[in-house]
Amino acid sequence: MKKALICGVSGQDGAYLAQLLIGKGYEVYGTSRDAQVCYFSNLKTLGIFEKIEICSMVPTDFRSVLQVLSKIKPDEIYNLAGQSSVGFSFQQPFETLESISLGTLNLLEVIRFMESPVKFYNAGSSECFGNTEGKSADEETAFRPRSPYAVAKAAAHWEVANYREAYDLFACTGILFNHESPLRPRRFVTKKIISSAFEISCGNKKMLELGNIDIRRDWGWAPEYVDAMWRMLQVDDPEDFVISTGESHSLQSFIEITFSVLGLNWKDHVKINKSYFRPSEIMYGGGDAAKAETKLNWKAEVKMADVIARMIESEEAQWKKSQ
Repeated sequence: MKKALICGVSGQDGAYLAQLLIGKGYEVYGTSRDAQVCYFSNLKTLGIFEKIEICSMVPTDFRSVLQVLSKIKPDEIYNLAGQSSVGFSFQQPFETLESISLGTLNLLEVIRFMESPVKFYNAGSSECFGNTEGKSADEETAFRPRSPYAVAKAAAHWEVANYREAYDLFACTGILFNHESPLRPRRFVTKKIISSAFEISCGNKKMLELGNIDIRRDWGWAPEYVDAMWRMLQVDDPEDFVISTGESHSLQSFIEITFSVLGLNWKDHVKINKSYFRPSEIMYGGGDAAKAETKLNWKAEVKMADVIARMIESEEAQWKKSQ
């Protein structure tokens, strides 16, 4: 039985990845900064909390990382930890850079120090590409980060590449474009739109305030994207991969479809609030995952409209359960 360690198991991707690996017969371990106070609501929602060995680990503390990896001796490590909000990174740039870049570096250094044959996956981000002027980004597209979050993810990406080349580690980065699910916290704009629109349809809320709705993004389905993470560690040689649907849509389109599904006109309920605009914004985000299709046999099947429908279904199910 393979052992997998998921750093940041309490988040959206960590929970879905844990569910996937359990289904494949893995012995799954998950970390949180303080496992004794973390509620692990996503794991409980998926009904898998009792099937995971939970432990505390602080990725920014080398000794903490060394202790956990020495004890578990995992076959695969998935690094999904670190501050995950682009918007919040403008408010907390130091915390963002430290939690992502230093946390990744400590994991790599401990793997090197232990001389372990472990396979390492690092969660990268399409935010690293910045504005691509309407062109779909692939693995050869240059990084031009436009947020503290993107800067941190770019640093971690090159740390992984350096350790792979310098020390022959099996280490790779998945450069994932936006991927959503009902497990997204409300600070993410997609979840905010879905939840608010549903509340409005129930008569519990009148207006939804948003920032720039002209931005375009490539939105996929999180459970499919964690499958791509696993596939990256099953190949013979480690490589970095872009993971995306290949379709880019405006945030306004996301809003229109959401409200339309609920029988509402979005223009009656959405207000633009300039205070939500970011200091620097990526106007276009779109990916080309041809390499993943060729080498991993992975292709996104769930596109934006289906993502919205599934998230609304989840809102309805939760509402009925609460009645």
